[in-house]
Amino acid sequence: MNKIDTIIFDLGGVLIDWNPEYVFLDVFNNNKEKTKWFLDHICTSDWNENQDAGYPIAQATEDRVALFPEYEKEIRLFYGQWTDMLGGAIEGTVNILKKCIESKNYKVVALTNWSAETFPIALNRFEFLNWFEGILVSGEENTRKPFEDIYNLTLERFNINPEHAVFIDDNLRNIEAANKLGIDGIHFETSEKLIHQLKTFNINL
Repeated sequence: MNKIDTIIFDLGGVLIDWNPEYVFLDVFNNNKEKTKWFLDHICTSDWNENQDAGYPIAQATEDRVALFPEYEKEIRLFYGQWTDMLGGAIEGTVNILKKCIESKNYKVVALTNWSAETFPIALNRFEFLNWFEGILVSGEENTRKPFEDIYNLTLERFNINPEHAVFIDDNLRNIEAANKLGIDGIHFETSEKLIHQLKTFNINL
């Protein structure tokens, strides 16, 4: 096994708890089925990821309202109450991040699918985002995971050898895309499990 010298963290779902259900369960009176239907059919993950790739939020909102005028109020809440979708830091992973940095054995960077318009909110809220050597934000680059170009851009910008890097992400699709470029991946599930997963790469914290 190649020696790991770089650890690449995803942010949402790994270090930061973000979930639109925090808003829409309230909107739909705690009706989980209605909330799931709305997020599966109206304000979908694919639609949100388009903004993560740089599409303007205001235009995306108007596009969606035009498609589903009967849900105009709810659609406008998606970004209107976006800050309420931020549940807080995932403290167990933040502690792991801190240990990775304090060890001084690794270059520690982040690669995130995130709108350039909302990312400054997270930067102001979460102090640990300043700990990274660098963060590549998809919305600032007009592309996103799992497209190959965003991984290549990350490798180039932070001078990373893919054979000596491990990438942590909660979305298996993104891990598989990284693997195709020679980057080892860890599919994040819990902070406790992550500690053991890192040990398989001889990363002992």
